[in-house]
Amino acid sequence: MSRRGLLAWLFGGSLGLLRERSVVDAARNRQGRCKKRRKRCAKKTNVTFPVRATFYYPWFPNAWTQGTVSPYTNYQPSLGYYDGGDAAIIDTQIAAMQYGGISVGIASWWGVGHHTDQRIPALLAAAAGTDFRWALYYEQEGTANPSVEQIRADLTSIRDRYGSDPNYARIDGRFVVFVYNANDGDCTVADRWSRANTVGAYVVLKVFAGYRTCAAQPQSWHQYAPAVAADQQAGYSYAISPGFWQQGQQIRLARDLPRWQQNVRDMVASDEPWQLVTTFNEWGEGTAVESAVEWQSASGYGAYLDVLHGNGMP
Repeated sequence: MSRRGLLAWLFGGSLGLLRERSVVDAARNRQGRCKKRRKRCAKKTNVTFPVRATFYYPWFPNAWTQGTVSPYTNYQPSLGYYDGGDAAIIDTQIAAMQYGGISVGIASWWGVGHHTDQRIPALLAAAAGTDFRWALYYEQEGTANPSVEQIRADLTSIRDRYGSDPNYARIDGRFVVFVYNANDGDCTVADRWSRANTVGAYVVLKVFAGYRTCAAQPQSWHQYAPAVAADQQAGYSYAISPGFWQQGQQIRLARDLPRWQQNVRDMVASDEPWQLVTTFNEWGEGTAVESAVEWQSASGYGAYLDVLHGNGMP
């Protein structure tokens, strides 16, 4: 008989009790550490695939005025031209996204200290006690080419300030960061982000021609192209847009509810890991699914979220 078997025979269930007690003690120690640091403990994974997520813009009221135009939108939001920092507004928006089956908000982020950065704590606080999660959309890559050192510093800041929050999206222990690399057309951007990501981020880059052949691969890929009704990146993502009509410009994608219903059905049927709605509230470009006077409905959430709520079924 082995030593383990002999002990089990001699002491019966006492070893199991000891193991149970050690597990409980370890859990209490973890909880104590979280309380001492005044932080809530985050699960290793709090996003389950396939997941429905949406691009969210925390830059209001600033963005209601652009140049000499105010309000900078062709539509009238049902909440009015709101202050996105208002806790009641954020609560209402999270409820609306959840009604639409959306589990993750991807918040536009323009760097440490920017007003979009200052809004993140309020978003995370509003999600407390819900199953809703937040991730960030790293926007600076769309207009510049941050160095490896700058990217690493930004990721470190995101990790240290937000990544451990239980309502920040995490996959296999990695905090989720989408990247708007709109001005990059080759594998050099994937290489920069691969070299920079030594801090445990789950990076989702924007696709470009030939992205699948890059030697350096991020954790996932997505498309952000709201002038296109639907886009599938097999194995990674499926993105849909309700329409695109930027203030002061011609319509690039007309709104069409029957088409939107079909797009939603196709997205659900795709079973792609990331199922992306472009967007929740980009009012300036006219891509919002958030309720507006122009598509208000009996539910109070608006026709586009109604369709998402029903997974595209009438």
